[in-house]
Amino acid sequence: MTIRHLKIFLTVAESGSMSAAAKSLYITQPSVSQAVRELEEHYQLRLFERLNHRLYITDEGRRLLDEARPIVQNFDMLETNMTRLQGRHRLRIGVSMTVGTCVLPRLRQDLSSSLTGQDLYFYSGNTHTIEDKLLRSELDFGIVEGIVHAQDLVSIPIIDDFLVLCCSNDHPLATRPVLYPRDLTGVDFAIREEGSGTRALFVNYLKTQHIDMRISLEATSPETIRAMVKTSRMMTVMSVRLLEEDIRNRTIHVFKSTGHSWDRTFKLVHHKNKKLGQDFTRIHEALSRYKTPDFLDQISPAVFHE
Repeated sequence: MTIRHLKIFLTVAESGSMSAAAKSLYITQPSVSQAVRELEEHYQLRLFERLNHRLYITDEGRRLLDEARPIVQNFDMLETNMTRLQGRHRLRIGVSMTVGTCVLPRLRQDLSSSLTGQDLYFYSGNTHTIEDKLLRSELDFGIVEGIVHAQDLVSIPIIDDFLVLCCSNDHPLATRPVLYPRDLTGVDFAIREEGSGTRALFVNYLKTQHIDMRISLEATSPETIRAMVKTSRMMTVMSVRLLEEDIRNRTIHVFKSTGHSWDRTFKLVHHKNKKLGQDFTRIHEALSRYKTPDFLDQISPAVFHE
């Protein structure tokens, strides 16, 4: 039994199929099947049940899953630490979708200049996914706009941001100088997927107003939502930072909230047990230079009255 066996087993257990694990690990499906079979022979236990062409983990398999996960994580950390001694350090940073679109290009450039001699790796996903990868030690740091729930993660607010309600210039509500929460009843919305910090903030606000959002489009890409809203009669909410070009060119109609329910911050996140050093300092310094968005002050947006 080797670390390779455990890594293959973990991937099969988490993906739910041999073929998906093979694709994820860039190896053949027979290699995956052989590794699982060798593990079962080694422990003389059945780790998976195969019923109707589907794979189900057994109780014994779940026990091995719980035991194997920290072992593989510790091994990966060992590899990272020993590689660091050789002068090759891979800094792994996860960014949520909104943060990635708004901040990542400039952040990568800044870190490339300040963290010389290091390999930079970036992963983009929603807040929930970044949180999960930090807990699994698959990332060193995260930068997210959503609320971080895990008690083992430290979340440091660092960049100001806020959401705006927007629609196309020919949307029926675009002629209104002021909108109220009741005006959103029955409106078609394009919105981010479950796990998105943007979605969670807006949905929670609507719940306080006893409004059920009518979702016509769900997408993981802010750009997809932005394009759809500009060419349809859907509305959305998104970071004002994502709309800078449209706001300056007046190609989209924006409603700015009169309250602070849609205010938020982009947060720098790390595991509470992670040893912080130069990497953390450089990332923190770079993010601290990104100013509060002020380009909305150049126009007089319509108002959403909370």
